[in-house]
Amino acid sequence: MIKKIYMDHSATTPVREEVVAAMMPYFSKAYGNASSIHGFGQEAKSVLEESREKVADLIGACPEDIIFTGGGTESDNLAIKGALNARKAGGGGHIITSSVEHPAVLRPCEWLEKNGYELTRLPVDSKGLISPSDLESALREDTLLVSVMLANNEVGMLQPVAELAEVVAEHDAVFHTDAVQAVGKIPVDVESLGVDLLSFSAHKFYGPKGVGVLYRRSGVRMEPLQHGGHHENRLRAGTENVAGIVGLARAIELSCTEMATEKERLADMRDRLECGIKERIDDVRVNGAGAERLPHLLNVSIEGVEGESMLLMLDARGIAMSTGSACTSGTLEPSHVLTAIGVSPEVAHGSLRISMGYINTDSEVDYVLESLSDVVQKLREMSPTYQPGGQASS
Repeated sequence: MIKKIYMDHSATTPVREEVVAAMMPYFSKAYGNASSIHGFGQEAKSVLEESREKVADLIGACPEDIIFTGGGTESDNLAIKGALNARKAGGGGHIITSSVEHPAVLRPCEWLEKNGYELTRLPVDSKGLISPSDLESALREDTLLVSVMLANNEVGMLQPVAELAEVVAEHDAVFHTDAVQAVGKIPVDVESLGVDLLSFSAHKFYGPKGVGVLYRRSGVRMEPLQHGGHHENRLRAGTENVAGIVGLARAIELSCTEMATEKERLADMRDRLECGIKERIDDVRVNGAGAERLPHLLNVSIEGVEGESMLLMLDARGIAMSTGSACTSGTLEPSHVLTAIGVSPEVAHGSLRISMGYINTDSEVDYVLESLSDVVQKLREMSPTYQPGGQASS
């Protein structure tokens, strides 16, 4: 029987049994609409607000600053477009983001660029990091919003968001961070970070899909993207997904409670994987090496092989990984994140993103190392172009 090993937790995570148990009553027993004034509705409203308080407490926010959404992408869009719509009706002005953002940030920024805004994409160094001095130089009098992610979804490097937010605080601009990959994995405190807006999503930390959060600092003006009812402080019209929100709150509670020990365990497995890959396979580049990274994520570029071929051969052995963001799978373009940090398109096509979670074990790491080295050897033997000692070595 083929082993089944899931190492694609940055794409999505399994919903924990404790989370499912917390959600179940709100599907068929306590099923009221939280906007209804009768007992069924008030029961739903009560648990909705309890969940809001729990989430707020775990990220150092106030309950009234928490807006429940349909996921990370919606939270990012609401943050970016909602803040700009409130600040400058009719378009116009300047936006700053980075060259390594998730498409949920890049695409809204590019849409705004086509509709009257000017957009600056900050470069990153070879570790994938933004320089606060580069941000300072890019800021202008008409800069309205800066959006820089806290943790990168492909490589895992952590941006100096607190320093960047401090730079922006001296100007009349709103600072947003996409923290989808960070929340539940590392400590996230909105006051320590100094951000105005922060996005995250339940399914990245063992909660359900289709529910997320946007933190909005008190006093930050926003306009809703969709209009209808008065839900979520009039910023997100639509009946709240009570069961999903309960699951999100339980999932973040569990993740934060176990974070200290789990963070150390995952970092140890990541480091063992990294060392094992470099020992067994020549011409490997560890992307983001030298930067502070998420504890559970490893991204490597392996010369002389094609990423999707590796994925298919690994999948045949029961191992699930990815070549990058799940939101860009299927494209033939090399990763914009890897090319931004200096990886050539040819080498970038031979990249793997390995992201682990609480279900993974040391014995699975051993099996992955054995399988990956065998897969790479077979693919290189079939390659008409691979020459040892190539440009991916690190």
